[in-house]
Amino acid sequence: MALVSRLKTLKQTANLKKLDNAQFNIQQMGRPFAACSSVGLHSVNDCEIIPSSRALGESSTRFMHKNGARTGGSEFDRLPVWLPMRGKGPQGNNLNFARFHSSQCAPAVPRERVECVVVGAGVVGLAVARELASAGREVWVIEGASDIGTGTSSRNSEVIHAGLHYPQGSLKAKLCVEGKDSMYAYCQENGVPYKRVGKLIVATQSQQVPLLEKMQTAGEANGVHDLRLLEATDIRSMEPELQCVKALWSPSSGILDTHTFMSTLQADAEEHGASFAFNTSMLRGAVTKRNIELHVGSTEALTPSSGKGVDAILCANYVVNATGLYAQSFARKLDGLPVDSIPASHFARGCYFSLSGVKSPFSHLIYPIPEDGGLGCHVTLDLGGQVRFGPDVEWLPELMNGVSLSTHSNVQVRLLGRPKESR
Repeated sequence: MALVSRLKTLKQTANLKKLDNAQFNIQQMGRPFAACSSVGLHSVNDCEIIPSSRALGESSTRFMHKNGARTGGSEFDRLPVWLPMRGKGPQGNNLNFARFHSSQCAPAVPRERVECVVVGAGVVGLAVARELASAGREVWVIEGASDIGTGTSSRNSEVIHAGLHYPQGSLKAKLCVEGKDSMYAYCQENGVPYKRVGKLIVATQSQQVPLLEKMQTAGEANGVHDLRLLEATDIRSMEPELQCVKALWSPSSGILDTHTFMSTLQADAEEHGASFAFNTSMLRGAVTKRNIELHVGSTEALTPSSGKGVDAILCANYVVNATGLYAQSFARKLDGLPVDSIPASHFARGCYFSLSGVKSPFSHLIYPIPEDGGLGCHVTLDLGGQVRFGPDVEWLPELMNGVSLSTHSNVQVRLLGRPKESR
């Protein structure tokens, strides 16, 4: 942006018709170019010709004088924006042959116009990119990590929910019910492994039964019409190791292979023309009247403190913020976006415990009565038969990087079988 501003100032102060009539691409002006007084200005990177390099040189000198640059001797010899090279004029001075080379006027950052930019290649970003690309939109996906789904999308229970947990009539409930049917259909059509294992939400005490009945009523109001209340005897036949007084049975709940699912979404998006840029992050951005500008570069090379490392400026008509836990942080980097439109962040983390060394005692998903702020520690299965217990919930004051745990220790839990005589 600094280079563009300087070039505009140069054109305004030069007052030269030849320069005013010049046709050139400001984006390319930061690239190395060679000046020769007899033929004009040529870019060594195929930039368009600007007539009369002497006129450009004179106006550049005045421009640099105005901005406090050092000058002296030959017009360009001591200007810090010019690197002398062997020329063809008298004494080979660099008025006749000069090269634009300066740390003060860095090469212009390329500006790329694109219709849609999806930021984040987790399951949400991938699904959005696939849908937009399938509709014929031009789509770029930028991801700070080296692969898809490295965040929350790879750290979950891999459960396809039926839609009974969410407030009656809420958008989340509506989308969950519709999404369940769409998910099963997509998995079936695209060979994504899945299984309708069903879910049991259990009441371990009689006073919890009204809560199950309330959940059934809410689920049916949301469009989940296959729910059933089961008695203890029916539950025992399904899960011999489960002890409870009643349970709400959701046969349409299931599990899937999330990594295959995400890979399929990416392949679909790319097949319809979407482009992916990994190891790419946004340093800053701006919401303007015309578009949304994102200053992006290599995740490792970007230096927020100095603003260095920006490789390109994406000028997008639409930007989808699918950055997961970093959504608020991303939004705050966009100048022109009202701060009060950014919701507050509430971070939590949880731990899972896997059961190993013994055959799984369960064949269905088993959930407790939901708790405030979560679904409670539950039993989940994967397609390989692995059993996990969790997650617990620990609310955090802020987002924490890394995998170290401040209040949890690395724990190995051994499940001890009950003595035969007690069974």
